[in-house]
Amino acid sequence: MIKKHLTKTLFATTFCATVLMSSFAAQAAVIKSMRFWQSPESTRVVFDLTSPVEHELSVLKNPDRIVVDIPDSRVSVDLNQLEIKSDLVKRVRQSKPPREGVLRLVLDLNKSAVPKSFSLKPYQEYSDRLVIDLLNEKREAIKPPESAVGSNRDIVVAVDAGHGGEDPGALGPSGTREKDIVLKLSKELVDAINAVDGLKAVMVRTGDYYIPHRKRTDIARKNRADLFVSVHADGFKSPKARGASVWVLNLYGAKSEVARWMKLQEEKSELLGGVDSTVVLSEYDNSVRSVLLDLQMESSIAESFKVGRKVHSAMKRVAPKMHKNYVEENSLLVLKNPDIPSILVESGFISNPTEERLLKTSSYRKKLANSVKDGIVEYFKSHAPDGTKFANLYRKNIYHVKRGDSLIKVAKRFNTSVSEIKKANKMNSNTVRIGQKLVIPN
Repeated sequence: MIKKHLTKTLFATTFCATVLMSSFAAQAAVIKSMRFWQSPESTRVVFDLTSPVEHELSVLKNPDRIVVDIPDSRVSVDLNQLEIKSDLVKRVRQSKPPREGVLRLVLDLNKSAVPKSFSLKPYQEYSDRLVIDLLNEKREAIKPPESAVGSNRDIVVAVDAGHGGEDPGALGPSGTREKDIVLKLSKELVDAINAVDGLKAVMVRTGDYYIPHRKRTDIARKNRADLFVSVHADGFKSPKARGASVWVLNLYGAKSEVARWMKLQEEKSELLGGVDSTVVLSEYDNSVRSVLLDLQMESSIAESFKVGRKVHSAMKRVAPKMHKNYVEENSLLVLKNPDIPSILVESGFISNPTEERLLKTSSYRKKLANSVKDGIVEYFKSHAPDGTKFANLYRKNIYHVKRGDSLIKVAKRFNTSVSEIKKANKMNSNTVRIGQKLVIPN
């Protein structure tokens, strides 16, 4: 009788322990996949999870590696089959845990890196995520192009391909991703701009990785850009929406349904890629910063409208349809640059089947890129910054006629011809008067 009781007690204890272990296993977070995104300055490692986790990071040397300890978790992905798109991360392996119930993963590195981690909550198609950014320890500071300094310099245009990495942007009916299309279009725009004497284009995003919106304009600023052009391909809830467009900053919010949709997509982008908290003009106190920003922003928006109109007019000659017959406005974060005129170019609605097919063709993208370049050139011909090659090439020289001058003497003095002076000034005769202003053609 006693023997039977002990057997029953032992069975009950074993059964309870088994149930508890099964319950623990069911509740443990599972790393179901891992993804890698490499940028010039860092590598982002993303753990896709079934539920949120706590974690600890350790940096080890000789050899360089990052240790990630995650309690109450397990990994279901085959670590030997990972597609590691990074020059920094050599491999990921599981190691002996520091204590029971802890999953230890080791990221073996090719060189030292500084880790920064954060968690992202589920959003749309994404589950919980643990993100680890590995910053290159010996990062080289961005050097502005040699043409960005000195007299007779090139005008610098920063070209920003929207989205990237974790953030695919809008999706076309056939599955085309906005991030891929706009990267191709941006490269074609850079090539078109660099073919113009006096202009120099720099790419903000050079590959498939995510850059927070404020960081994009920081890169433009470090390259001493004179203009910031963000390139996108619109998406909308209705596939009937169509037409290319040009946008500038409006500080007071979205003015249309499409503008509100765009603003929502920008917020989604921040959630997908992680939020940057860069402080702008932090070296000034609040009152000074407010005045500086107000004055600079007014000037920046005014210039953005000018270049936006030129680009809009040029795109109209190539795009089958423009969404509106004017430059549109929105309160997008990527356009909030008080020190750099900024425009956002929507190449068309990728959510529209016809425009998606167009944007997938290299020939159309090149035509569109050339039209944007043409608009930029037209703007800078009359608004070139001081000390630039464009200013020397296109800025008009004004000469005040003095006593004893004639058109022949003025033409010889400036190494031009009488006919060119008459043409530039819309003159019908060779007569000039003292004090008369003459435009001297370059």
